[in-house]
Amino acid sequence: MIRKPILEILVTYRSRWKRVFITAQRYKTPIHPGRQSLKKHSNPTKLNFKDTTMSQTQSLPKIFIIGGTGAQGSSVIHSLALSHKYHCVVLTRNPSSPRATSLSSLPNVSFLTGSFASEATLRTGFTGCTGAFVNIDGFNCGEKTETYWAMRAYELALECGVEIFVYGNIDFGYRLSGYDAACRCGHVDGKGRVGEWILWQNERNGGRMKAGLLTTGPYMNMTVAQGMPMSVSLETPKMKGGADDDDDDDDDDGVVAMWRMPLGPEQGEGGGAVPFVSLEDTGVYALWMFDHPDEASGLNLKTAIGHFDFTEVARAFETVTGHPARYIDTPFSSYWATGPLSSRAEEPSAYNSTLDDPSAMTVRQNFTGWWETYRRSGGGGNKGVLTRDYELLDRIFPERVRSVEEWLRREDGRGRERGDGGLWERVRRGRVRAVTKKNDEGWEGAL
Repeated sequence: MIRKPILEILVTYRSRWKRVFITAQRYKTPIHPGRQSLKKHSNPTKLNFKDTTMSQTQSLPKIFIIGGTGAQGSSVIHSLALSHKYHCVVLTRNPSSPRATSLSSLPNVSFLTGSFASEATLRTGFTGCTGAFVNIDGFNCGEKTETYWAMRAYELALECGVEIFVYGNIDFGYRLSGYDAACRCGHVDGKGRVGEWILWQNERNGGRMKAGLLTTGPYMNMTVAQGMPMSVSLETPKMKGGADDDDDDDDDDGVVAMWRMPLGPEQGEGGGAVPFVSLEDTGVYALWMFDHPDEASGLNLKTAIGHFDFTEVARAFETVTGHPARYIDTPFSSYWATGPLSSRAEEPSAYNSTLDDPSAMTVRQNFTGWWETYRRSGGGGNKGVLTRDYELLDRIFPERVRSVEEWLRREDGRGRERGDGGLWERVRRGRVRAVTKKNDEGWEGAL
């Protein structure tokens, strides 16, 4: 719980944070990562809320961030910058974009304009930095391009004298499934393949530059935001799938929050499970890795809230909002006919790739393998293809989110504090903010 003296200091330091920390006190939960100490850890990451002068900012160790305006990168920057231990140098193609503008209001943040697909730009960014966080957007460039530039980013960081390299990773599901073609997923494999290569490189280069993986998975936000592979739909007895077309938006009679997903039956009945991630916690894990480079070196820190199916998502949503919710196990044929990504099914999964390239995958091919991997990760929890060490996560971040219901309650509170309304009101009107940058930018943009 945030104590009153700290709250008063923060309000004095920057008035715009006032509502955020009042909410933190009200709900007794961290509104954003980086706000509570990891006091139970043997060598805790202590978070410092003091003001920082310009000279202090210039003397802070610099962390070069690739992918900082994305969903995960933004959380990492908030935690690093607000710890007042690090200065974040954020690579962006457009420092005037809404996401970059939002980050510019934080202390200890500066920008380098350019693209990750430029050796000159990468050298400029890495030079003079103590650490690096690299998370290239595979939905922008595609698996082949991401593989090349992620490997070059590691090599250039080593060349430029970076001391700790944290790679934004995803589980290499294709390899973990025993190289089963049914689990082939381009945007996942592009990261996981490089992640394993980085750990192998670290065995040889760890004395010169330490490297570790921050592994995530589907964000809980994806279940309630629009345009995501797991997006909720609102249905009435008169309709199947899609948003309610009733003209009276305030009439909730009979409206059910519905997840029609191809995850299989409940976990206990042989169905799949998803190791859902709290974006708001991701930054804390990244901060811990930079604070503890010796422990982070060679570590694949696989993060998650827990392994959950959509029966649990629906149950928790109904508990938090007071409105009915259901999960319907859906065959792939129906999912691709009417599901949230059906209109893009035959498009390239990366908007700067082309299907003329034999390495490219369609959205249908990519996300069919994605879902199949999670279908094989159930078995009653944490027993399938994708697993997590939850005891390690508890040690690193004792205050982490541990359940779907807890995350939904926090998201409900965040929306109310911003003045956007509770979770049900936002879902009902399609006002849950986009999670990924590709959705914000309409699946288009430069490398």
